[in-house]
Amino acid sequence: MQTTLVSRRRFIGIAGAAAGMTLSPMLGAAASQIHRWNGVAMGAEATIQLIHPDANEARRVIELAIGEIERLENIFSLYRSDSSVSRLNRDGRLIAPPLELVDLLTRASAVSAMSDGAFDVTVQPLWARYRDHFNANPGATALPAVDDILPLVDWRAVRSDGEAIAFDRPGMAITTNGIAQGYVTDRVADLLRRNHIDAVALNLGEVLTMGQRMDGRDWQVGITDPANPERVAGQIACADRAVATSGGYGTLFDRAQHYSHLLDPRTGKTAPVKRGVSVVADSACLADAWSTAFALMDSASIRSSAHGLDKHGLDKIEVYVATPNSGLEHLV
Repeated sequence: MQTTLVSRRRFIGIAGAAAGMTLSPMLGAAASQIHRWNGVAMGAEATIQLIHPDANEARRVIELAIGEIERLENIFSLYRSDSSVSRLNRDGRLIAPPLELVDLLTRASAVSAMSDGAFDVTVQPLWARYRDHFNANPGATALPAVDDILPLVDWRAVRSDGEAIAFDRPGMAITTNGIAQGYVTDRVADLLRRNHIDAVALNLGEVLTMGQRMDGRDWQVGITDPANPERVAGQIACADRAVATSGGYGTLFDRAQHYSHLLDPRTGKTAPVKRGVSVVADSACLADAWSTAFALMDSASIRSSAHGLDKHGLDKIEVYVATPNSGLEHLV
């Protein structure tokens, strides 16, 4: 039996007979040393699984991690009306923003620039247009009109100077769904390291591992077949790294299932439905954002962008593409 982590995003259900649980039990560890928390983080099923000889200390550290998740959700969540992001979207300006939001938007802007706008946190008005269109017309086969919305989608029109964050144009809004889960994962991992935890598997919407399983083997991350959620297309070894997956097959706007929730900020079109892109990186935040961007690119563009990251001093990333019934291709 091989332990498998299942990389999951809010809109990607990765489950099935071969990988039915999010984080499988660690093999080779004494039962008393395995400590696990299951819950919800940023709207996704979440798991923290760590090894520690002291149960009381493990519980203490897990409680700290849960508190950090809650604190960061109060900043980034679109589903909490009093979150920092919700207040920014409502008012168009946020005075004295949390440092974490400033940091996240700085990281997001860097990915936007390097991806030529394929990643863009200001895509929220476009997403809302699709949602409203198909909610009003569930059987619609035509796309909504978006020409009036596209001018509101522009990462360069978000101003942040540390004292305030503001939009240049009325009607703009951001979503951190393509980067915040990874950011939160990294922050929780940092907290665990500060508390001397060195063997852990996190799944907070993105997967991050520290150390190895107690049997000495690397973690394996199972990636779903886009055409069949009951089948794992392949597995990715993950040792002291993070894995994030984006795909158009998780949530679909229309009844006919032609239009995915992943929207191209540059064109207003949707990503391919039957395709998933997984990114392995040292940072879950980086993996999260780039998997979102790469889901909108063809293979040649992915290769070009991924190889170009080295000149920016970023860590080496790996990219895998899952397509229906064809397994998992190691693209980069």
